[in-house]
Amino acid sequence: METGGNSLPSGPDGVKRKVSYFYDPEIGNYYYGQGHPMKPHRIRMTHALLAHYGLLQHMHVLKPNPAREKDLCRFHADDYVSFLRCITPETQQDQLRQLKRFNVGEDCPVFDGLYSFCQTYAGGSVGGAVKLNHGHCDIAVNWAGGLHHAKKCEASGFCYVNDIVLAILELLKVHERVLYVDIDIHHGDGVEEAFYTTDRVMTVSFHKFGDYFPGTGDLRDLGFGKGKYYSLNVPLDDGIDDDSYQSLFKPIMGKVMEVFRPGAVVLQCGADSLSGDRLGCFNLSIKGHAECVRYMRSFNVPLLLLGGGGYTIRNVARCWCYETGVALGMELEDKMPQHEYFEYFGPDYTLHVAPSNMENKNSRQILEDIRAKLLDNLSKLQHAPGVQFHERPPDTELPEADEDQDEEDGKWDPDSDVNMDGDDRVPLSSGVKREYVEPESKETDDMDEDERPREADPMLTESAGLKEPNSVLAAVDEPNVKLEPGNSSKPFDQPVDKNP
Repeated sequence: METGGNSLPSGPDGVKRKVSYFYDPEIGNYYYGQGHPMKPHRIRMTHALLAHYGLLQHMHVLKPNPAREKDLCRFHADDYVSFLRCITPETQQDQLRQLKRFNVGEDCPVFDGLYSFCQTYAGGSVGGAVKLNHGHCDIAVNWAGGLHHAKKCEASGFCYVNDIVLAILELLKVHERVLYVDIDIHHGDGVEEAFYTTDRVMTVSFHKFGDYFPGTGDLRDLGFGKGKYYSLNVPLDDGIDDDSYQSLFKPIMGKVMEVFRPGAVVLQCGADSLSGDRLGCFNLSIKGHAECVRYMRSFNVPLLLLGGGGYTIRNVARCWCYETGVALGMELEDKMPQHEYFEYFGPDYTLHVAPSNMENKNSRQILEDIRAKLLDNLSKLQHAPGVQFHERPPDTELPEADEDQDEEDGKWDPDSDVNMDGDDRVPLSSGVKREYVEPESKETDDMDEDERPREADPMLTESAGLKEPNSVLAAVDEPNVKLEPGNSSKPFDQPVDKNP
């Protein structure tokens, strides 16, 4: 049995992968509140499955060091991060104006340990990017990350800090081009907005579109300025199944990889696109969802796997456990091993669950039209745009990897900060994220039945009807990058007990 993070040969490429897996044992203790569909406990359930399937011994298991306030401010506004750091359930009634300003309190409630929660999940994603940048792994995994709705100045859609944007910024220190792929059922609006006017980051989102949160992600949203054609949106309807999904995913992502040639890929694996999700309305099986991971893995490009949505938590744990196996090149038995959360998975106690017989509202003609339009847009891109770096943040300095001191090999330099200016944005009308209830459901869900209204993300300017470029673009495209003096590094990861 191999250890030390080397994965087993898998697929036609037969190349071993070294996988770094980030997990904080405290993550499952955070609680959004009674009735709230977002449950960090699902991360702990996933970890327990990984342990009892024997996957942890095939990975380098790391506890992320928490992102500091300064680290979060690489993308987020100082006053917003300061607010997150200071707000508590006891003090929130004294800050009603700030709560409204930062969109905190409804979908994104104040709960005990909120700021520590943000620090932890962001630390795992950026720590994974650091590992990839320094060649310490081929695939990095942080199932606690992937919170793709958070904006520079506000929370949105259960997301407070956009760990994905922070991780991409870290990857851009080393890689000229980074690809972001989002298979959550909701549009990856926060990440798209952050990189909407640059050609160094391509964002591709496959999502439900039409009277559905956050209301963005139209096929015609392509990017702006230098970023035109570098934002791809794949709008889908209810009931899409594995075959229909892959009829779009593989040809589109194959062309993206050919034309854009990214140095690294970030794949957000939101599990609310699975069949039977509490808030979702797609009909993907776990194997169909994981086929996206398998396909992106096959390109042999540094890969960061992140979590995201997913509100039928037993299926979330099933999915991310199976996808960890895919990352490692290991096929898992369907019969689930006994473990501390075994009762969640009855009555079958299997890893896989059958999709439903719900109607697929995505006709073959509609899918063909979407595929043709996106492939046509991609044909308008120049192959692999050249990027002149000028002065850029220095690579994170790490000591040589040492088998006996692995906790020291993932440092993230917090002082190679970038200059980002604020922007004023005009909010759109509100949107609501609704629960999807399929008639005659085979399973009774394990969570409370309620709806959480949320305001749609401010994405457009009133005058031009175009998305404002987010200030993160200054960091990506400006030739003169502001660097702060000093180079006091803090280790961003450390080994964690492999037992949940």
